[in-house]
Amino acid sequence: MTTGTFDDDGLQDVSDRVLSDPELTAYRITSHPPEMVPADATRNWMDGTVQRFAYRCTPLSIANGTGWELLVPYAFSATWTGGRQTGDIQIKAEDPDLQGHVDSFAQSHFGEAVLTMQPGYLFRTAPGWALWVRGSPNHQAINVSPLEGIVETDWLPFTFTMNWRFSYPGTVHFRKGDRFCFLTPVPHVALSSIQPRVRDLSDDPELEESYKKWATNRTAFNDRLKAEDPETVRQGWQRHYLRGDPQGGEAPQFHLKKRRMKWPLED
Repeated sequence: MTTGTFDDDGLQDVSDRVLSDPELTAYRITSHPPEMVPADATRNWMDGTVQRFAYRCTPLSIANGTGWELLVPYAFSATWTGGRQTGDIQIKAEDPDLQGHVDSFAQSHFGEAVLTMQPGYLFRTAPGWALWVRGSPNHQAINVSPLEGIVETDWLPFTFTMNWRFSYPGTVHFRKGDRFCFLTPVPHVALSSIQPRVRDLSDDPELEESYKKWATNRTAFNDRLKAEDPETVRQGWQRHYLRGDPQGGEAPQFHLKKRRMKWPLED
């Protein structure tokens, strides 16, 4: 792997580096770390939509399932009194006998209304890969928001923390088995080499024709739906994205309807 060069802003040029094949290893650093599971693509609010229509949005479902989740090992509550000091968050185990375990897992470490939870693993990724650490996509929480970070797990000899920040003073409850950390490997070293471009759609006549065909079809379908055309009402919605249907063109090479990540192997 080359050393790269730096530009005038101190940013390193890594475009000549070779990206390794993806790998992810979670090394236990406690005797009983939180359970690590493939991400669950379901969401309670999506289940509750009329005819579960939210799942018709393939990008939502794919995002929900693209990673692994760490689960809360012990039920507890955290109360923020409104101050900026570490002592302004109180953490209480639901089972008093487990308070010591909860204290090891969840702390007020940074102050500033930030609740910190410990992943219990030191993660390793292949060279050039990092972990995008965040809350579960499209998951709603009340009064706390997950903070996100991209962690260079291809070289760091220590772990990170998962942090949630209170929105306003009050108490939040985490149940055993709740998702508290979402992990997605990303090709960290390659991202900064991407050169975005802005062009007119007419610069790509084939793509422009496909877009116009889709737009015309979509408008006609919505007009028929509004007019309560029986066959259109029966269809309910168009499935071009779900099927990977490019409207008469060649099927896309990498289209996915669902994402299923692998279960971690236990050694």
